[in-house]
Amino acid sequence: MDIDGKINRFSSCRGVAFEIKPHADLFAIVAPMEQEVSRSQRLWDRITRAVPSSLSRRSSSHFCDLDNEEESPEADALAHIEEGLEEDNKQIVMAKLPEKPKASSNKHDSSRLSVILLDQGLFTVYKRLFAVSLVINIICLVLAAVGRFSYARNHAVTFSVANILALVLCRNEAFFRVVFWLAVKILGYPVVPLRIKLGTTAVLQSVGGIHSGCGISSIVWLIYALILTLRDRANTSPEIIAVASTILALLCLSCLAAFPLVRHLHHNVFERTHRFAGWTSLVLVWIFICLTTAYDSTLKSYRTDIGSELAKRQEFWFVIGITILISLPWLTVRRVPVKIYSPSGHASVITFQGGVGAGILGRISPSPLSEWHAFGIISDNKKEHVILAGAVGDFTKSLVSNPPSHLWVRQLHFAGLPYLTNMYSRVLHVATGSGICPFLSFQLQPSRADICVLWVAKNMEQNFGKEIMEWMSRRPEKNILHDTALLGRPNVPQMSVETAKRFGAEIVIVTSNPEGTRDVVNACWAAGIPAFGPIWDS
Repeated sequence: MDIDGKINRFSSCRGVAFEIKPHADLFAIVAPMEQEVSRSQRLWDRITRAVPSSLSRRSSSHFCDLDNEEESPEADALAHIEEGLEEDNKQIVMAKLPEKPKASSNKHDSSRLSVILLDQGLFTVYKRLFAVSLVINIICLVLAAVGRFSYARNHAVTFSVANILALVLCRNEAFFRVVFWLAVKILGYPVVPLRIKLGTTAVLQSVGGIHSGCGISSIVWLIYALILTLRDRANTSPEIIAVASTILALLCLSCLAAFPLVRHLHHNVFERTHRFAGWTSLVLVWIFICLTTAYDSTLKSYRTDIGSELAKRQEFWFVIGITILISLPWLTVRRVPVKIYSPSGHASVITFQGGVGAGILGRISPSPLSEWHAFGIISDNKKEHVILAGAVGDFTKSLVSNPPSHLWVRQLHFAGLPYLTNMYSRVLHVATGSGICPFLSFQLQPSRADICVLWVAKNMEQNFGKEIMEWMSRRPEKNILHDTALLGRPNVPQMSVETAKRFGAEIVIVTSNPEGTRDVVNACWAAGIPAFGPIWDS
């Protein structure tokens, strides 16, 4: 369906504009004043909706905000997708709603925090997956404790390690690159029911629920195993108990660091704790398995010829799998030359060698052991690919003020929510600010889906440069650009719904800040239009 003429398009700019410093809510998608509803009513609305609301993964300053002028200390965390997969921050972000009075940066930040901590439905797909994985483990544990599941009682450590394998698998970029590819290849045909496609999309963006559920379950099983060991202290060694206790402490530390409040306010602490506590735990698990295999409870000593015994233990093979999955992304880390220029002081355009497919995201770092930042990749899948990095934190600001000649990258790129575009026939991409980045590759590469783009940003030409605007101008009949500097703040949720209806979209994919993503997704579902956006732990 041709929507040209039905919706006004504006392209005063020649680039992708995203505001970077936190300011009042110039571009924020905020619920209109007259539509104020109590929190309990909003919660009930979400509970009664068949499909959960989707949220963005970060709070604090967002490079997809439409209006930012002050800097937030947490801004850098928004540009990073957590090691496990977060990601945590794929430059997939959005805007907020219309006609809202300007608010202070503190109120702005607390608003985002409330989205992450409070303003979520009780029955989101993420929480369902979390509950299912945790409940299955608890049921098995209870049966083991009452003597109805003797295998689990005798192999409690195996269950703990199996959960660790599952949680690592749910965050492995190589594994899910294959899963996303298979999903598009198998389900990307018109004959496949839309319900199946939507269910697959919801699960793939919410696997963090399994990751979290298995993380807690691994701790519970290890506690149970440690209790059984202490009851039979005479047949074990102090070293085994000490190593098991240390592993338990490190797993608990990782879980506490991943708590949403800590993760939001101290993201670097979360990332480094998760990484180094995880690596240390893996080494200790290897030591634990070797010690338990080598210990002879009759002689009260350790054997050295344990090779054949190790091969018979399930935990041994599980830990081999864990080690491979954790090591694989790091084996692709390279320091590569880059070209960086800044269309404005708000962002930097980073060019790398090598083409990349549409819907793919990548990680870059100034120091591979300290921090990683994930961004949407722009590429025609030929000789080069580009990352547009909003200057929202220390690292991304340094790219503007003091651009380096080299950066660390992971050559193993990973698939994000936009990658699933080709699983559908007609798709509406809604982006605010630099949230346009993950969608730009679809403008440069052939796509199975018929795509319409609604992009809302401020001072597009000034902030994003000519090249990106030239890309957006290649499909003028399908690209709707709204420059808020000229046209004022729109009601983005309403615009999204109206555009989706006129275009006949099967699905809306949103990239905005937490509040913006929530509001657009909720508005679309309320209008009967499936919509997804990045959630805080997708």
